Amino acid sequence: MTARARVSSLLPDFPWDTIAGAKAAAAAHPGGIVDLSVGTPVDPVDPLIRTALSAVAEVPGYPTTHGTVELRTAAVDALKRRYGITGVDPAAVLPVIGTKELIAGLPRLLGLGAADLVVIPEVAYPTYEVGALLAGTELLRADGLTRLGPRDPALIYVNSPSNPTGKVLGVEHLRKVVAFARERGAIVASDECYLGLSWEGRALSLLDPEVCDGDHTGLLAVHSLSKTSNLASYRAGFVAGDPELVAELLEVRKHSGMIVPFPVQSAMTAALGDDAHEARQRERYRARREILRGALIAAGFRIDHSEAGLYLWSTRGENCRVTLDWFAERGILVAPGDFYGPTGTEHVRIALTATDERIAAAAERLTTP
Repeated sequence: MTARARVSSLLPDFPWDTIAGAKAAAAAHPGGIVDLSVGTPVDPVDPLIRTALSAVAEVPGYPTTHGTVELRTAAVDALKRRYGITGVDPAAVLPVIGTKELIAGLPRLLGLGAADLVVIPEVAYPTYEVGALLAGTELLRADGLTRLGPRDPALIYVNSPSNPTGKVLGVEHLRKVVAFARERGAIVASDECYLGLSWEGRALSLLDPEVCDGDHTGLLAVHSLSKTSNLASYRAGFVAGDPELVAELLEVRKHSGMIVPFPVQSAMTAALGDDAHEARQRERYRARREILRGALIAAGFRIDHSEAGLYLWSTRGENCRVTLDWFAERGILVAPGDFYGPTGTEHVRIALTATDERIAAAAERLTTP
């Protein structure tokens, strides 16, 4: 590696490596750490899904990159049933090895390079930036289209509901993004991993007829089963939308061996076909959100946006690293807002993904003088 640049040198420091000190301080609390820094599920995978996984464990052959017909059909049906998304062809669904993998590789999979501009939200999931850096594209953080001026971007990311802020984009905003992208010849990739976790108001998919008038040209919607189906360890997600774009991603992924394991495909099919387990998990998060939200407000925090998703985007008007240490003194680990962009420096992201016992412990620590 001495004769050429390391790929890792293109990338920023891994964010969670920068809070090791705060994690150690939180872990030293007599009551143990309450880790609210990462949105990782803590509740068990539903038996229905585990049964589907184990039922095909003996199958020895290679799975298909495109996924089984049953899986793709289940995804189409779930999108319509849960979110009102219509007009998705099962052929325009592609399973992926977790949506982070897809997002990190998407600019490269689409053939983008140094001459191309990728647009991401001003406060954003860090992997959008990573994908652009790995592909060597130009990167612009912008929440409004006017920031682009006369420039023609190649790829625009939208994320609604947002990670980390929980903000939900309205239908008119999304329609303007679609119209702008089509005028400029851009692809729009919508990260919709939190679409099933709306608490206040209504979150719409990029593929919703109200947004795109039933035309999926140039549009990709990214969905994860990590959240309300608790399948983070399975690495289970999919992308759907423009049939030509999905076909191109499929061709590249076939050559690269980027295949979701067959037992995971079976588990995904079961999860997408059952809404009851998703509803139960959503209610667990709703109850945890109410407890944490009340405790944070009582402790003097302001919660911005956070109308959907698995996080409370919180501030008390100081640098996020000061707030990080304040929480760590109380045995609570949160994510500083500067993980997500320069305009996030006065907020912290507080996850709802802890057990009921740990959420209760955090609330008690926040409200105890």
